[in-house]
Amino acid sequence: MQVSIRLSAALAQITGAPRVQVDVAEDATVAAATAALLARYPGLAARLQHAVPILAGAHATAADRLTPGQELALLMPVAGGGAAD
Repeated sequence: MQVSIRLSAALAQITGAPRVQVDVAEDATVAAATAALLARYPGLAARLQHAVPILAGAHATAADRLTPGQELALLMPVAGGGAAD
């Protein structure tokens, strides 16, 4: 099946597109989709290990199964803000 992956801006800079499609088995997991993405774009390796997978608006694990037509988002964690004065 084909999976649509939405990428954070930092990841999209490497792939050249904010969304990409990868082919995975029918019973694929998030881990399989990210592995397919990495095989296609090896330049993502350093950043992809820190990406947070999101399915249907909720954090996902590497073992979560994907369904046809589902979009996987890979977002980079954000930290910041200082102590309030």
